[in-house]
Amino acid sequence: MSVVIETEQLNKTYKLGSVDVEVLKDVNIAINKGEFVSIMGPSGSGKSTLLYLIGGLDKPTSGNVKVNGKNVAKLKDKDESIMRRRDIGFVFQFYNLIPNLNVEENILMPVLLDGGKIKKYRARLDEILNIVGLEDRRHHTPRELSGGQQQRVAIARGLINNPEIILADEPIGNLDSKTGCEIMQLLKRINKSEGTTIVQVTHSSESADYGNRVIHVRDGRIETDEYK
Repeated sequence: MSVVIETEQLNKTYKLGSVDVEVLKDVNIAINKGEFVSIMGPSGSGKSTLLYLIGGLDKPTSGNVKVNGKNVAKLKDKDESIMRRRDIGFVFQFYNLIPNLNVEENILMPVLLDGGKIKKYRARLDEILNIVGLEDRRHHTPRELSGGQQQRVAIARGLINNPEIILADEPIGNLDSKTGCEIMQLLKRINKSEGTTIVQVTHSSESADYGNRVIHVRDGRIETDEYK
């Protein structure tokens, strides 16, 4: 298996006034292509910070984050933005949909930001709408959708550029248990059928069970890293 995500002696420190707060301390992980990894830990453990550093949404204080062998921190801003748009799909607890755009338009937003031609993505759009089960909602706006449907749109948006990696931060945190289960089953199917590497942050052991590996973070350090 090829390594698609790697951290080396990764550290992150925030300044709160005159106080340095160490959020991550010497974190070393390697995630292989096609894995479904759950990062767990108590509130304030550094798990979301780790996810944001992997995705290039934050910068490490020291150490390295490599995605497909590229050191994220050393990429030029333009190259880093391209990597985030093309190689990584993001799914957040809050769906971050644009209210006045319909389902299709929200899904295609990364294509527009990347300067792509929409007509070249029509077949991919239809495929993704089928995968997430929203073929009959393509012209609806977010306010016309349930929370679970909105999260499906967010997942579809993350998939439109056919990324190798999906990073999900508490993807079912705002959903009821039944809908949350449906979303996790969807992510599992995507992982299996598309071969997409998925890394999710979750506080739920039930959600973690959908993956094949669980990394526990405590006080900014890797406490355990276990395959299931």
